[in-house]
Order: sequence, then structure tokens, then C-alpha cells
Amino acid sequence: MTHPTPHRVIYDTDPGVDDAMALYYALAHPNIEVLGVTTSFGNVTVEQAAVNALYLLAIAGRGEIVVTQGVAAPLVKRGEAPPDHIHGADGLGNLPQRQATPTQLDARSSAQFIVDMARQHPGDITVVAVGPLGNLAMALAIEPQLPRLLRKVVTMGGAVLEPGNVSPVAEANIWNDPHAADIVFTAGFNLTMVGLDVTHQVILPVSLFAQIAQHHQHPATDTLHHAVAFYANFYSGLYPHVAAIHGCFGHDVLAFVALTNPELFSTETGRVRVAVDGLAQGQTMLRRKSIDYPQSGWGPEVPDTQVCIQVQAPACKALIERTLMGAWLGA
Repeated sequence: MTHPTPHRVIYDTDPGVDDAMALYYALAHPNIEVLGVTTSFGNVTVEQAAVNALYLLAIAGRGEIVVTQGVAAPLVKRGEAPPDHIHGADGLGNLPQRQATPTQLDARSSAQFIVDMARQHPGDITVVAVGPLGNLAMALAIEPQLPRLLRKVVTMGGAVLEPGNVSPVAEANIWNDPHAADIVFTAGFNLTMVGLDVTHQVILPVSLFAQIAQHHQHPATDTLHHAVAFYANFYSGLYPHVAAIHGCFGHDVLAFVALTNPELFSTETGRVRVAVDGLAQGQTMLRRKSIDYPQSGWGPEVPDTQVCIQVQAPACKALIERTLMGAWLGA
């Protein structure tokens, strides 16, 4: 069986448990080629994010993939403390120990790496961004033509109809750097937003990751199982319907599922803006009606975003399981 041409991806991330889940889905999927991992603050400090990215790649036998360190703080607003109670102080569920791994960061900033790769491979690269969007905003400052150089951008962040998870209206990634997010949503990228509207529909049980770890018997899947178990304890304590299966939301991995299998999602297309301050800080607002609004900022100068609204959750879960159970790890 032949596979379509792989998606050539730069993974922009702040690992983070669901970030690790998404990374391993990307490495396991036959139609994804990960060209580099760019890191940001968010779930952890940017320094810890870079350490985690290097470690996750090394134990999976993919230490050749470039890792860069990116933005350490929001563009404008005050930074927030990392959510240790959700991801653990180390971002991976407080691993009891780590293997010694030979790892080294690329000297470039994450923004410069994105620009360099986009210039080297115009029209060929997708950025899958699952943390705050500062690296993309900084890359735009370096190269204003970036929206025309990248094939597409898929973000995990935001919410349109679903309540937020850091305020009644805001999702964490966007809230962590709302100014950067508004820059990205208005820049003209071929942009798909995978937000809480769909990620809160996909609950992945810890038992699935136990099965994956048992199947592979590998340090990478053991690490993922440990991290997911910690993450699921948080979500199970917050949502009774999640506790019923002892699971967690598949936030970041759905950005890659939307890339590989867009048919599993229904979308609305419209202009998206981000509230940058006040009680609604971090809210992603989708223009859903063709009204001549007196409020500025919603005119034709704002490009359209494709926003995921519904998802076929059982099919997503089956795809994630099938992909991670595949033969993607060496001995």
C-alpha cells in the first residue's frame, strides 16, 4: 500500500502531557514527517519545554530531529506560573527518573528556525502549533511573507461555543499570549483552529495508553503512560464524565488528527479575533454572520480561519489507537 506524500511539519509545542501524546502520534503516523520541534513557554517554562522535547525524541530513537528554544514569556501581558497541578512540575507527570540521553539544542531561536525552513521549502511546510503562539508571531516579525511561504498552520487553542478552561470564555494557550494569537489569526495564514469545541468531545482513557505501553514495552510508551495517568487524575477530579472512564482530553493530538484526517471534523469559516485584555482576555471570537458591524476590526482586511466545531470522537480515538499501536518504535 502506498501512502500519500507526507505532511512536512514543524511542531511548535510546550510539552506538556498532551503535547507528548501529539508528538508521538506525529512520529508514529506514516504520513507525517517531523522536520523540527520548536518550543515555547506555557505548560512549563521554555527551558523545561526544550528539555522535554529533546528527551521525548531521544527515548523514541528520533534524536536527529532538530529542537529549538523559543519565546520565554508573552509579548505584552504578564506571564503566568506553569500549571504544575495539571502536567506535573516537569511537564511529564513528575517522572520518577529519566534516562541519560545525548541531546543538544539547535542554536537558532524557534522563530528563526521556522523562517529558515519556510524560506528553504516554500509552500511545503505546515506548522502545527499547540502552545502559546509567540514563536509564530516572532517569525512573522522576521519574515512578513511567512503566510505565503508556509503551506498551512494548524493551531490547538481557543473556543467558540464551548466555555473556556482558564476563564468562562478563554482557552489556556490563547490566554497565555493573546496579543501573539491575534497577530497570528490576522496575518493571512491558511489557518485551521482546533479548539475546545472539539477537544472536549474526545476523551482518551488511561487504559488505552496502558495497552499501548504493554504492546510496545518501550521507554517512550512507558513514559507516555506515566504522564497520561498523572494528567488523567487532574481531569478526572474536575469532570465526572471523564472520571467515569479515568481519562483525559486529547487536546493537542487532535491538531495532528485534523491535519491527517480533516474529514473527521466539521468546520465553520470566518474571521477570528482575540480579546487582548479585560475580563474576556484570550477569548477567540468568530464572526458568524455577514453583518455590517459598526465595531471596527471585523472588516475584509481580516482573513478567514477554518474553525473546527464538531468531531467524530469514536473515529478519532480509533485512529489514535491504531497509529500509536503501529510499528514506529525501534528496539
